[in-house]
Amino acid sequence: MEPNNEKKEYTNGEITVVWEARKCIHSGNCVRNNPDVFQPKEKPWIKIDGSTSEKIMDTVNKCPSGALTFYRNK
Repeated sequence: MEPNNEKKEYTNGEITVVWEARKCIHSGNCVRNNPDVFQPKEKPWIKIDGSTSEKIMDTVNKCPSGALTFYRNK
């Protein structure tokens, strides 16, 4: 898979965050809104256990490009 087509999922058991590299415009909204979870200098860069599911969902909903989405796990 080419790096720009990279798609990764991160779960805390309650929700799963999906990141699609090709859509990311690097606005920084995720990092500014929830730096305990979104840490672009780290690997993996999403530390899903760093915050509540509600705060993560709120942050993901602010992603202007749609690179970050989430779904609730059953």
